[in-house]
Amino acid sequence: MNATPGRPSSTARAHAASIDDDAAVSQDQRVCTWLSVGSIGDMVARGIVDTMSTSDYPQMAAARGRIEPSPRRVRGYLGNELLFDTTAARYVWEVPYYPQYYIPRADVRTELLHDENHPQRVQFGPSRMFSLVSQSGTHASAARVFDEDAGEFAGLVRFEWEPLTWFEEDEPIYGHPRNPYVRVDALRSHRHVTVELDGVALADTHSPVLLFETGLPTRYYIDRTDVAFENLEASGTQSLCPYKGVTSGYWSARVGETVHDDIAWTYNTPLPAVAPIANLVAFYNEKLDIAVDGVRLERPKTHFS
Repeated sequence: MNATPGRPSSTARAHAASIDDDAAVSQDQRVCTWLSVGSIGDMVARGIVDTMSTSDYPQMAAARGRIEPSPRRVRGYLGNELLFDTTAARYVWEVPYYPQYYIPRADVRTELLHDENHPQRVQFGPSRMFSLVSQSGTHASAARVFDEDAGEFAGLVRFEWEPLTWFEEDEPIYGHPRNPYVRVDALRSHRHVTVELDGVALADTHSPVLLFETGLPTRYYIDRTDVAFENLEASGTQSLCPYKGVTSGYWSARVGETVHDDIAWTYNTPLPAVAPIANLVAFYNEKLDIAVDGVRLERPKTHFS
């Protein structure tokens, strides 16, 4: 499973908190947000994102290493067993795009933690690795517990996302916590939008839904009747996004003998906050040519480029 279109990307494990500053971030699969850079400044320097002077959309507000309190009740289940239940979680930005939840050890069922006797000093301080052990099985190195001399991280636990089922209040959350500095709006429009790839028409509409998401270019969601599916091939890719939900389909484009993988996606049943995009099709601005009201847009430089 991938993670996030709009921010599509795919489910990955962000070990940014569990490595030294000069180590590479490992990645199991593609993700909703790109995890292998340390800051927006790094990305600008490397030409991965546009600067404020050239971008037509707002960049992320938070930087790596930021820590903030969360006012939400956060719970994590390991199989059918409650692992933690807290109203004192911390948002920690290991990367600029979104935070992870760090949980106070006092709110964790420590009998489900097994010390691996593996002390480490990582970017946020000294810590130890723990396995998660329950009736559902054992998950090695799935929890990092920070030592009491780790400053503002003292006594916090960073859990790997995948072994757990996560809830904010009584609502499930997918992929990672929602970023409190990100806004996502889906607005109906009558702007004329066309989509092409190497001169081949893929879509033409006068009734798009424009999805505005902090840190990403505008995504244009298009009615299926305005999409040239004869030039698209269904893909087995699936992705998830904490703001939009789980995708229902991806398509690749065939232009001549060349196949451009996973350049379009849809959500049949998106989360209620973005209900207007239901059953519509969006395309990666970074990988093809989009024109709005006759003006061709530059392909933005993002982690999807």
